[in-house]
Amino acid sequence: MQVLVVNSGSSSIKFQLFQMPEAIAICSGLVERIGLENAKLNYKTAHQDIEEVTDIKNHKEGLTLVAKYLLDADVGVISAAQDINIVGHRVVHGGSTFAETVEINDVVKDKIDQLSALAPLHNPANLQGILVAEEIFPEAKQVAVFDTAFHQTIPIESYKYAIPNSFLEEHNIRVYGFHGTSHKYVSEKAIDFLGNKSTKIITIHLGNGCSMTAVKDGKSVDHTLGFAPMNGLIMGTRSGDIDPAVIFYMVASLGYSIEEVNVLLQKESGMLGLTGYSDLRDVESEAEKGNIACQLALKMNAARIKKFIGSYIAIMNGLDAIVFTAGIGENSETMRKLVCAELDCFGIMIDLEKNSIRAKKERDISLNLSKVKILVIPTNEELEIAKQSYTLLFT
Repeated sequence: MQVLVVNSGSSSIKFQLFQMPEAIAICSGLVERIGLENAKLNYKTAHQDIEEVTDIKNHKEGLTLVAKYLLDADVGVISAAQDINIVGHRVVHGGSTFAETVEINDVVKDKIDQLSALAPLHNPANLQGILVAEEIFPEAKQVAVFDTAFHQTIPIESYKYAIPNSFLEEHNIRVYGFHGTSHKYVSEKAIDFLGNKSTKIITIHLGNGCSMTAVKDGKSVDHTLGFAPMNGLIMGTRSGDIDPAVIFYMVASLGYSIEEVNVLLQKESGMLGLTGYSDLRDVESEAEKGNIACQLALKMNAARIKKFIGSYIAIMNGLDAIVFTAGIGENSETMRKLVCAELDCFGIMIDLEKNSIRAKKERDISLNLSKVKILVIPTNEELEIAKQSYTLLFT
């Protein structure tokens, strides 16, 4: 059984093809910097590692390019579109409708589209991935795995907003949480690493989109993202937490429309608004050259993460491990160093030498005397999606 997983992020597409149920990865790749200069595709098989820098304006162009490589006579891994049995899709917002993995039909697509208002950087890209996959692989079953599902265990005192009860009861306005597939995968890996099911873990997913989860005994109990994926941490183009009074002021006193404020906070803020760069690799590079704005942005980013580390330690009454994951979390020595600095009051002590080593594997970068383990665990949302898709349809 061949399962193709399509993971469309706000500016990227990760993909993997798996042989299931053996969970053998046949090929993998990444389309990144979609809509930016020097967009590129990386395509890997057991015998090939290809990188193409090209103009990729949107997710449809990116997915079409992925399909071209999969079917290529020389480097492809399938001979025909019919070889794909299942396409599993990451979908960011499932609202109150989807609490578990589902097979995609017209009703599901319509609901994903309706929820785009709550995740405008993601659900449209997720839906585009579904529509393109249906065209390219018409005989495959399409499955949606929702980022919000893992966070259904957050208790009501943490997911309910302090606004009139009717907004929850009648309109389902609450904390939903996101990046759940990633947080679930790496927290389970961390539990295995620690060898203890009764654990208190903070998972830190840092990419173009960023979030943190307090995971107690394997269950999500609090999370930085809320009703839509734009609050909490500072992200590539999203502001993260901001005083709502600022929004009212911008509309009432500065002449902004609600739509203009929405665009500004979603697409023109975060690291882009602070530095002119949305990709943290560019921010770090400029910071090393002495760019003061970039240096400050990195400090602000780390300070926001530290704030949530402290609050989640309080929520769980302790901490066994911190997990860094996703593109920035796994690869940025600088961000891990800034985040873990001066947290020894919590027993969090990073080993700078271990932190400087680049490796695509699970690793402990804490000092031996650190009471809290600091782990770097590569996320594999695609494998998790493949497992859930296969389980839904064939077990």
